[in-house]
Amino acid sequence: MSDMKLSQLGELALLEQIRKSFCKKSKNILVGIGDDAAVLKPLDKKLLLTTDMMVEGVHFDLGFITPYQLGFKLTSVNVSDIYAMGGKPFYLLLNIAVNKDTNTKFIASLLDGVKDAIILYDTILIGGDISATNTGIALSATLAGYTKKHIKRSGANTGDKIYVTGFLGDSACGLELLKKIKRPFPLEHGAKSMEQRAENKNSVPYAPCSIPLEGLSWNMVEPLLKRQLLPEARNPKKFAQYATSMIDVSDGLLIDLSRLCSESKVGARIYIENFPLSPALKKTAAYLGLSPIKLALSGGEDYEMLFTAPATKKVKAIHIGEITESERVIVDSSGRERPFSAKGYQHFRNQK
Repeated sequence: MSDMKLSQLGELALLEQIRKSFCKKSKNILVGIGDDAAVLKPLDKKLLLTTDMMVEGVHFDLGFITPYQLGFKLTSVNVSDIYAMGGKPFYLLLNIAVNKDTNTKFIASLLDGVKDAIILYDTILIGGDISATNTGIALSATLAGYTKKHIKRSGANTGDKIYVTGFLGDSACGLELLKKIKRPFPLEHGAKSMEQRAENKNSVPYAPCSIPLEGLSWNMVEPLLKRQLLPEARNPKKFAQYATSMIDVSDGLLIDLSRLCSESKVGARIYIENFPLSPALKKTAAYLGLSPIKLALSGGEDYEMLFTAPATKKVKAIHIGEITESERVIVDSSGRERPFSAKGYQHFRNQK
């Protein structure tokens, strides 16, 4: 995509370039990008649909994140919702609203992020919409998936064990790092070398060891930044057959577990000493003067799966608690219990 403003390129030329860039075919797609609507041949399974938005100033700050990462993250958060229902993602619709003076390199990098993500998740872009805006950038995606057996938030039973699929708090700690460093890091998906990054015209070169925080190495902070900027959705196929309920950890463990409990009309007991905290989180949180437990409980955007399964099943995931009849408590390392409430990110609420 040549270096010019969108006002110079025009909508039709941009759409044609997108059409050429996302040309993957499938026997289930009868009509893809280019018509008024996509035409799909339904599979003999249950259809799942989800949509998510990313609005500048609300969900992201361009002082912290690159357009490539925006495209990758937008795709991942939608895939995570399909995974949370026990499904497989298939078809993506992408909507982009940007200022007419936006450089085409920005759009090219954004689309590169989307492309790398749909390759990762074996998904196909089938259409969407482009619009001009006089305010900030607004992005949204709608994703269709299929499943034979859907998993809801409302299926947890008293006595079920509560599991998560990986580290909690890493993404929130990565965001706190970005607020301190005050500049983006153009990380991209995959183990790309510095030479490969330099060859990518849409990438901004950077020195991976250049962390302006004495006492923290690049190897320490990179996994935290990646979890915030390039989250990968967790495929539940290894345990979905056992899950009685499931939700992805997008807004924080406590608020998402509270949602699961409310839908299932049950309580929960979770154990702090069982929480999976990465070495990078522990060291970096201490450096920043933050509580790693607090980040794990209410930080959000880890996109790990939080699910329940019968106690009799052997599940390859991290056990953090049990479903109870009604009480919702956290147990500390000394065995003391205290009630928990839905703390985490909520739109239209003052965040503390």
